[in-house]
Amino acid sequence: MGMKENLPHVFRPLQVGALHLSHRVVMAPLTRMRAAQPGDVPWSLNAEYYGQRASQGGLLISEASQISDQGKGYPSTPGIYSPEQVTGWKLVTKAVHAKGGYIFLQLWHVGRSSHSSLHRNGGLPVAPSALPLKGKVLTSQWKQVPFETPRALALEELPGLVEDYRNAAANAKAAGFDGVELHSANGYLLDQFLEDSSNRRTDAYGGPIENRARLLMEVMDAVVDVWGKDRVGVRLSPYGIFNDMGDSDPVALFTYVLQKLGERGIAYVHLIEPRASNAGGGGGASVQGAPSAAEVFRNVFAGVLLSAGGYSAQTAEDAIAKGLADAVAFGRYFISNPDLPERLRIGAELNPYDRSTFYGGAEKGYTDYPALVKV
Repeated sequence: MGMKENLPHVFRPLQVGALHLSHRVVMAPLTRMRAAQPGDVPWSLNAEYYGQRASQGGLLISEASQISDQGKGYPSTPGIYSPEQVTGWKLVTKAVHAKGGYIFLQLWHVGRSSHSSLHRNGGLPVAPSALPLKGKVLTSQWKQVPFETPRALALEELPGLVEDYRNAAANAKAAGFDGVELHSANGYLLDQFLEDSSNRRTDAYGGPIENRARLLMEVMDAVVDVWGKDRVGVRLSPYGIFNDMGDSDPVALFTYVLQKLGERGIAYVHLIEPRASNAGGGGGASVQGAPSAAEVFRNVFAGVLLSAGGYSAQTAEDAIAKGLADAVAFGRYFISNPDLPERLRIGAELNPYDRSTFYGGAEKGYTDYPALVKV
């Protein structure tokens, strides 16, 4: 048994939609910018990385993967819209399944958080409204330049956008994934529609909360149509400030969103805690005085709740024991500890992570972190 008794709640099984998890240590979606070029194609190195982190009955959530060329926001992030990408992802899902693990693909459209150099036709990034982000963006040549002012999506473009998500979901199924997670957090496109700081539309997709939530619900329904509700999750960041986000009434907005998602009976909702509100930005900034997202919204959503953001073994155990979360997603420590669930189970020391190798590069800081037992 080892020291399993120390984290009894973390190592209890859990039913998540169609999946029967043997433990509650989930790998969070982590952008690593190591897809093969040209074409943003997953390859053997990515398969090795995910295979290392798979465990019997454990759930991994893939790095965010753009649903279309237009959805891309960083160099060398993988896509899920070309035949080559589907073939590449098959290597990843096969490696995870060989270890008895599960893997969901995170579906991504970055919206305004992009640069025209990243798009094949050089088109401007798109958004609900033509409001630029502050700060810098990485170009296709890995140069930092100021964000461009995005182009506001026309009403007649939105059905095509929903179809891009539907096609990406179908591609994820063809690639052998166990389900998909919609990325509706961290100031990317679906989040940009939700929050009133980035959505100034005056049509059916702007203004009142139900209008701002419309696109997320249409996308969710399209993806559920492909996968079934018990193999779809969604990630939200109610108090996120990364990518200049914010809403005038986050509790009302996300209460509505979570109620509507609950009615759909999806596999899980994945909430990012305010202490990790800058997640993805490399910084540790958090919203001062913001409450725990899990505490505020736990009772609003009827289904399985994953919580992410700066957890330790003990705080994960406490959150699950108190019923604030059903499972906890770990990010940085899953980067540096391929066998993180086992280390937590026996109380082993954790490898420190190296921030300088998080994004881009090859094996270093990716597949070369040691496991306790070489497998």
